[in-house]
Amino acid sequence: MLFQFGFYSSLLLISFSQGVIFAVLLFIKGIQTGNKSNYWLSLFLFLCSLYIAPWMLGFAGWYDNQPYRDFMFYVPFQHLFFIGPVIYFYTQSLLNPSFSFGKKQSLHLLPGIFYILYSIVIFVYDKIILNKYYFYEDGIDKDFDQWYQIAGLFSMVFYFALSIRYYSLYKRLIVQVTSFADTILFRWAKNFLFAFLAMQMLQVIFYIIGFIYPTTITYVGGWWYYLLFSIIMYYIAIAGYANQISAKISYSLSILDNHPVMLLHSSQTFLLEDDATIDVDYEIAEEKNSPEIDEWKNKILELIKTEKLYENPELTLTDVSKKLKTNISIVSKAINSGFQMNFNNFINHYRIEAVKEMFLQGEHKKQTLLGIAFDCGFNSKATFNRAFKKNTGFSPKEFLQHNK
Repeated sequence: MLFQFGFYSSLLLISFSQGVIFAVLLFIKGIQTGNKSNYWLSLFLFLCSLYIAPWMLGFAGWYDNQPYRDFMFYVPFQHLFFIGPVIYFYTQSLLNPSFSFGKKQSLHLLPGIFYILYSIVIFVYDKIILNKYYFYEDGIDKDFDQWYQIAGLFSMVFYFALSIRYYSLYKRLIVQVTSFADTILFRWAKNFLFAFLAMQMLQVIFYIIGFIYPTTITYVGGWWYYLLFSIIMYYIAIAGYANQISAKISYSLSILDNHPVMLLHSSQTFLLEDDATIDVDYEIAEEKNSPEIDEWKNKILELIKTEKLYENPELTLTDVSKKLKTNISIVSKAINSGFQMNFNNFINHYRIEAVKEMFLQGEHKKQTLLGIAFDCGFNSKATFNRAFKKNTGFSPKEFLQHNK
């Protein structure tokens, strides 16, 4: 097989091969863990590797020699209309264990499928009907047509916006239904989306540079774009493969509406026996002092204090609802409107109060601060320090020093 090794082709070959290797590793990880998000990230890395391939193979001599030249022309490598939807599906599967690919989701892939059909039509007309170049008379690969590159960029930007919206709603939901939101806020999801944004910004920057300085639009000049793109891809591959956090809360939401979110059955028993809805944007100040809100506030306070539910590091809104034998929507509304806090901050407040009580009793002289934090319901040092600083204005050590 022809491959002319050189500075430009060899560096992109490394990026291409690493992308394919990590795609395979993530696919295997998906089989082993059953986590569907690994499959989508695997597909994304494979598409990114194909995206790099034309420039790599071009420098390796494929555009200058037959039959490699025809192979490059008639086989679509840059599937720009698939990358955006795959990003969106990955974000959903990462944050929501109930996400599944169905007929509704398949509609997002239609533009990409149409482009493949378009490539097939070109091949049939040129190689079978005419047996000569017609569409490729200009000798330019159709993957690099300006209309396709610009349309592909808009597609990716659109699905990036949808993914950001989905992640934003997830963050607002998770602090209302769990007391350990910090550990499942999926900072990797945020980092991944920012990395994908960097890929898009990179393309825009090179477009602008090419527009201002047309002399820079050369094959070698484009190589630098693909090199930087591959570096970002490599970061996504390593960080995505290392991510060990899995989603636990199953839900159904519409990214076009803030209200409400449907919580679904979960094998982790986080939810009630029946599916329930919860509003991710409770701001009901006018009901703050209503008799119903006050009644549920008192019940919640009594339950939290007498049974010390905050000591459970995986306490959820469902657990409290079951104890009170009511609907999670009622409890969430009472906490949001009555205490002007989300569930996560509400429980962490009582955990901090418990920590301060243990400080007064001198427990910090008998065990570590982290040990005290764990006894009071925190499940990580970072979460404990962040919550303590937010509630008291001091770090735990500063608080002890200040109140010595």
